[in-house]
Amino acid sequence: MASRSNYRNKLLAGLLLGGGILLLLAGIAFAWVNHQTNPVATPTPASVEQVQRVSLVEAKSAFDAGTALFLDVRDPNSYAQSHIQGAISIPLDELSSRLNELDPGRWIITYCT
Repeated sequence: MASRSNYRNKLLAGLLLGGGILLLLAGIAFAWVNHQTNPVATPTPASVEQVQRVSLVEAKSAFDAGTALFLDVRDPNSYAQSHIQGAISIPLDELSSRLNELDPGRWIITYCT
């Protein structure tokens, strides 16, 4: 029984690693194709479809380089359970009243999962 469980754990780990590598390669390819030498200021989006998405590769690179501020918009209990190291917690329902706490000149990456 322990052998079967061990096999499942190894299989799951292998699948996750393989999927992660594929995601990483896809992100690198996407970043290479969409590379901009001069960043352009992004206007406030008018709709959800216009929100600029950040790939996992871009977010990890920004985290490693310290070039982005990570903003956790979940409730305080979720933030307390787990969050990105160094992330700031501003729950979504408080965001509009606390925008002044954020530096508009920084790249702000929001997340909620």
